[in-house]
Amino acid sequence: MYEKPETSFGDIARFFTEKGISLYKCSVSRSELSQLLRNPVYVQADLDVYEFFKSQGALIENGPEDFTGLNACYLYQGRDVKESKLTSLKGQHLVVAPHEGVIPSDIWLRCRRKLMANKSIQTGRKTKNTWLAGKIKCGRCGHALVYCHETGGYHYLRCRLRTENKACEGCGTIHQPEIEQFVFDAMLVHMREFQTLNGTDGSKVNPKLTALRVELSKVESEIEKLIDTLTAANPTLLTYVNNKVESLDNERQSLAKRIADLSADTVSPDRVRKISNYLNDWDNVTFDDRRQVVDGLINIIRATSENVYIEWKI
Repeated sequence: MYEKPETSFGDIARFFTEKGISLYKCSVSRSELSQLLRNPVYVQADLDVYEFFKSQGALIENGPEDFTGLNACYLYQGRDVKESKLTSLKGQHLVVAPHEGVIPSDIWLRCRRKLMANKSIQTGRKTKNTWLAGKIKCGRCGHALVYCHETGGYHYLRCRLRTENKACEGCGTIHQPEIEQFVFDAMLVHMREFQTLNGTDGSKVNPKLTALRVELSKVESEIEKLIDTLTAANPTLLTYVNNKVESLDNERQSLAKRIADLSADTVSPDRVRKISNYLNDWDNVTFDDRRQVVDGLINIIRATSENVYIEWKI
């Protein structure tokens, strides 16, 4: 339920209450739902989960070979960790658990990413005016574009910052029907590239992700080789090696972050088929389902009256 872009803790709590579902013999609270969704004790921990926690600064006690997608994980907060465990994973300890996980990693990671961006998602979730809400931003300042209706039946999207205090020069004139048609056409064109996946099995397919993992492996191997030379290094060589290792480590962190982002949003062939079916029957698709399609395909849209940039998830 929570991986859907329009669903909040309150929606789930109300659903549980209506169905008579309780936790610990009491009604379900938002804080309990937040803890449940964050807890890796339920996830089928594979390499995508490993790379996500690694990119967030968690201390992983097991090697990547132990993340087979069968077992779940335990997450412990060390005594020296100063950051809130709800907002940061830095310094927390992750260990593979003896029991099997029950939630597929792709679903768990989508929910985890939604939790990390909880404020921005909740801001736009109540709108019923445009299915681009929460995704489309001003191409000049990065603030959200908001729906406006004027007399005469004109529907616009305008920069929130420009509307509130004129701190942005604005995005120009963006008509809601035109930008929605533009994004819809772009989604159709983009999805044509993935139609060949329909004949494959349910495994994840992402050549870019594979290439990044190979690149990361090479960088880590180079770091290990440099560290091995430190034992016999003179002061001049030591300075060079330290600088080189620091540079490579920055590259490693950048690669790990990109891998984590791609891993969390990897789309299976089944999901590709589902999205394609929605696009092919767009006129009959509900507002909430349209938002799910956009959420599954697009990270962010930056728009002005002159230019539109779409950052794709796949």
